[in-house]
Parts: sequence; C-alpha cells; structure tokens
Amino acid sequence: METYGKILLYAMPSFLALVLFEKWWGWHKGNDTVRSMDMISSLTSGITNVTKDVLGLSLVILSYGWLVSHAAITHIKSGILTYFVAFLSLDFAGYWSHRIAHHYNFFWNSHIIHHSSEEFNLACALRQSISVFVQIFGCLLLPAALVGVPEKVIIIVAPLHLFAQFWYHTRHINKLGFLEKFIVTPSHHRVHHAINKEYIDKNFGQIFIFWDKLFGSFQAEIPGLEPVYGITRPVNTWNPIKINFQHLILLTKDAWRTKLIKDKIRIWIMPTGWRPEDVAKKYPVSKIDNVYKFRKYAPPCSSYIAAWSWVQLTVLLLLISYLFGHIALIGSPGVFYYGAFVFLAVYSMTDMMDRNPYAIIPEIIKSLFGWFLIIENGDWFGLSSYSIPLENTMMSYLSISPIVVAFMTSRISYPQNS
Repeated sequence: METYGKILLYAMPSFLALVLFEKWWGWHKGNDTVRSMDMISSLTSGITNVTKDVLGLSLVILSYGWLVSHAAITHIKSGILTYFVAFLSLDFAGYWSHRIAHHYNFFWNSHIIHHSSEEFNLACALRQSISVFVQIFGCLLLPAALVGVPEKVIIIVAPLHLFAQFWYHTRHINKLGFLEKFIVTPSHHRVHHAINKEYIDKNFGQIFIFWDKLFGSFQAEIPGLEPVYGITRPVNTWNPIKINFQHLILLTKDAWRTKLIKDKIRIWIMPTGWRPEDVAKKYPVSKIDNVYKFRKYAPPCSSYIAAWSWVQLTVLLLLISYLFGHIALIGSPGVFYYGAFVFLAVYSMTDMMDRNPYAIIPEIIKSLFGWFLIIENGDWFGLSSYSIPLENTMMSYLSISPIVVAFMTSRISYPQNS
C-alpha cells in the first residue's frame, strides 16, 4: 500500500503534465481533441481508481504467489530474461482479460468506464475501474507460474506494464511504420476505442499487437474511415462513480424484471449488450443507431461552473498527493476515511458538472464528513504539524464549497441534459 502510493506520488504529476501538454498541443495545432469537462471527468476517474488500488479494496481469489507455489514446474532466477518472460506473460494475461471484458455482460461492467469517453486522448487512458472487488487476473498468469517466474519480479514489472499503456491514447500520432507490426500504437488503439462497425471489439493487445494477429482480433485503421469514440449505449454523465456501476445496475434490474428463470441466470454470461427479450421490449434503453449522427454528451457549462470544477480538481489532486505521501502517518482506519472523503468529493463535483439540481446534497454530505474528520482527529490527518495556514485553508474550503455549489445549482431551472 505505502510503496504503491509513493510510486503514484511521482507518476501522477507526469501523467497530468502530459495530459495538459496534449491539450495545449491540440490548441496550438488547431486540432484540439480534449474537451475540458471530459478531461476533468477522466482525471477524477483516475483519482478514484488509484485511491481504491492504494487502499487495497479488492479480494484476490487466486494470487500469483499461490500459483507459483503450487503449479511451478521449475524455478528460474531473476535476470533480464526473467523480466522479459514476466512482461510477456503479463501482456498475454492482459490480452485475454481485456478480450473477456468486451465479450461478456458481467465483465463488461469492469471495463465500461475506460470506453465511456466520447473523445480519445491521453486523459481517457486514466478512466479505470473501481467496480472490481474480486480479482481473477492472477489465474491468467499461469504460464509465468509454470516456469517459476518469482512473484517479486511480477510485482516490479506490473506497474511498468500498466504505465506503458498510457502513451498510445492520442490522435496526434500517426502510424509508426514497422512498429505497427509488433507493438500497440496509437493507430491500433484508436481502432480499439471506436464504435464504427468496422472497428468495434478489435485490437485487445496492451503492449504487443501480435496477440491480436495470432488470435484473429486484429483490425488496422482504415484510411478515410475516421474512428468514432465512446460506447453504443452512452453513459450521459461526467460522474465516474455512476459510470462504474451503470451497466451492473442495468443487469441487476433486467435479471429481476425478466420472467424466465433461465434468463435471470444466463444474463450475466451472455454476450455484452444482450438483454432478455421481455425486458428489452418493456424497458428499452437508449442506443446509438448511427455512429455518424449522434450528439456528444455536453450539458450546458457556464464559465463559473468550469472555473469551480478546476478549483475542485486542484483541491482533489493536492489531497490525494497528501494521502499517498503520508499513508504510514495516517494509518488505518484513517486512510479508509480519507478515501471515503475523496470519493464523496469526486461524486459531488461531477454531479455539479452534470448540472444535476440535486448536486448540493452530496456536496453538503462531503463537507459535513470533512468537518467530522477534522473534529474527530483534531486536524486534517496531521496537516497542522506541517502548516497551520494549510490547515486553515482546508477548513475554509469545507465551509465555502457548499455555498458555491448551492449558488451553482440554484441557477439550474431545467432538467439534466441527456
């Protein structure tokens, strides 16, 4: 927990700088691919994901360490070759877990957040799931376990493998010549994120593209056929917490509403998007019929809401940095209370971005919870020992934030845009 938090403490500023650079570069070149509210939604999604990961809020059914202990045919010593085998094994497991997530209803819920943006840029790479509470990824690392790749090697390589998937989420890099044959490039991944019928559910590779070529899921970007991004059942919200559970809620409702026992059971393992016939007729859901003619989600956004959203995001980034840098000091259960506050903050700010007239409710809950934590602990998790002005600033923020949001929501006299 503490080690991963420190890694993220250094990684986050780099990712943020690259996201902002892409925004500037697009503006500079007259091809801005980053909408501000969409970018903030992506960044808050990344915040919730890394918070969940650092807090270890998931259960591993079959750990890699257990696999090595019980399935290894041989054991190999750490070396350059070992790290390469580990990297290749992680990529192989990543390919299949990625492909499974796209093809089965239940597993799609864990991946929908990553495809929910109707743009394609570096920020959307940070849209990662918080809805996975039971990890099955370890069992897909059986090849590495069989040859006895040490667990510590996997632990070192896994973050590198994850971070290496960031760079190709961009529209500003064209095809890369001979590299297109071996590694996943921006061109390959643009295809993966597209919902055009020619592109959908292709290119599941994470680092190496040859898995797709080997297993029949490869599709090159077609000249003249511009990818259209998003998902065929648009989420219509900036709130990453809602997005993470939207598909699961629909599945649960459908399983409850359908009359056939068979459908109540099989809905979870049917192809992604499948719904029982009786439920689909009675409870239709919005779906894109023509990917070239649909309105991207864009609720009205005043300059005041945009400015306050950036203020909220800045506060969140500072708070999450403090958490990652002081996990040991905060201790348990303090880190879980801190994490709960972060989730409340993300929920309330993105609800306001959605122009939800009831956004003031989670905002008030967030601020009251923040005050409770300060009163209970005597300060904000040891912040006063570093700086009294910072402590006062935090208390001022908790007091002012609900007032600002109340002002914003009081000006909403129309239903939420969809």
